[in-house]
Amino acid sequence: MTSMIKRETMGAQLGGLLRGAILSGEFQPGEAVTETALAVRFGVSRGPMREAMRHLTDEGLLVTVPYTGTRVLQLTSADIGDIYSMRICLEIFAFEQIWERRDGAFRAALIARHAALLEAIDAGDDIRSIDAELDLHGLAYETCGNGILLSSWSGIRARLQLYWAAHHRAHGITGPKRESHDDYVRLALGDSRERMKDEIRDHMSRGLDKTMAFVSSVEVEKAGSNRRKT
Repeated sequence: MTSMIKRETMGAQLGGLLRGAILSGEFQPGEAVTETALAVRFGVSRGPMREAMRHLTDEGLLVTVPYTGTRVLQLTSADIGDIYSMRICLEIFAFEQIWERRDGAFRAALIARHAALLEAIDAGDDIRSIDAELDLHGLAYETCGNGILLSSWSGIRARLQLYWAAHHRAHGITGPKRESHDDYVRLALGDSRERMKDEIRDHMSRGLDKTMAFVSSVEVEKAGSNRRKT
């Protein structure tokens, strides 16, 4: 496998492979991962594997706890509520910043990202559809030119990516509904900033309800399993 990975970008490419393994469910939320075991799994030395793990830790997909080790991120229902509350504020702020600066390039990029999302949904490619959906939402953050805002979105994105992938696997879903972003795109390119802000709130509330229901079901199942063990 080492020969398939270009040496100058080995850490980044390994990060992509590990990210794919996490999102596909090969590594479950909360599962411990070690540098040595992953290096053996991917057939590489520990140095580039360490770099890959650092990339995913920066993204938020891996978390390292002193004296405990590194694990795949596991969020609680309270975490999800906090993330969505923050996400609504951040996305509204992003559109407030770019509203008067939306130009032809922004329009073309948003339409292209929406088309990429529809293509991934039609192909039944769940991981690609999750990426495409987050790319669509990410355009406002990328356009506003605020580095702190973009960094905040990047941290939230990784967490959403992980739990959407788990939620979709659990329920046999292969992506969002095809029409789920039609209103979002139409209003993002429209004339009413207030209607777009309302759409962001409604859109996020729908996503929160679905994600919260899944995470809560996982917590109940885990609690029941722990009780049976004791």
